[in-house]
Amino acid sequence: MTTNTTDTTTAAPDAFAPEEPARLEWAKHAPEVYKAMLRLEKAAGQGLDLKLRELVKIRASQLNHCAFCLDMHTKDALAAGESVERIVQLAAWEESRHFYTEKELAAIELTEAVTVLTDGFVPDEVYEKAARFFDEPELAQLIAAITVINAWNRFGVTCRLTPGHYTPGQHA
Repeated sequence: MTTNTTDTTTAAPDAFAPEEPARLEWAKHAPEVYKAMLRLEKAAGQGLDLKLRELVKIRASQLNHCAFCLDMHTKDALAAGESVERIVQLAAWEESRHFYTEKELAAIELTEAVTVLTDGFVPDEVYEKAARFFDEPELAQLIAAITVINAWNRFGVTCRLTPGHYTPGQHA
């Protein structure tokens, strides 16, 4: 009788793909723009629920394929008490509506419309739905938050910022 000495349950997993360095450390080379973005981020988030803001940031980052921002905002959402299940389901929110409040759904739908402007424009129905759940000052802040995460996504995607190194609260 021969004994197999290879234990596949404890064997080392296949190596991960090598981590690619960022194309450009834009914040280092444009520090005043970076500082202005941080101020804009802080101003845009005022008056909005933290978990809602993070859901909006995650959804826009999913649509824009910004791995760096997805890493950051899923970690921030978890640190704020958001559930893993709601974060995971966000990519398929239309089929998972029961995980979100009507107000959150209106914000997510507005996020998609503002983020994917190449599809045309922000439909009146989407805007009007959001306006039913958010008063005008809060709606203005929500639109600002959506706009700011889209700007961050453009920096992250264009410069290929590397995800995986962010610690929640790091940029607070």
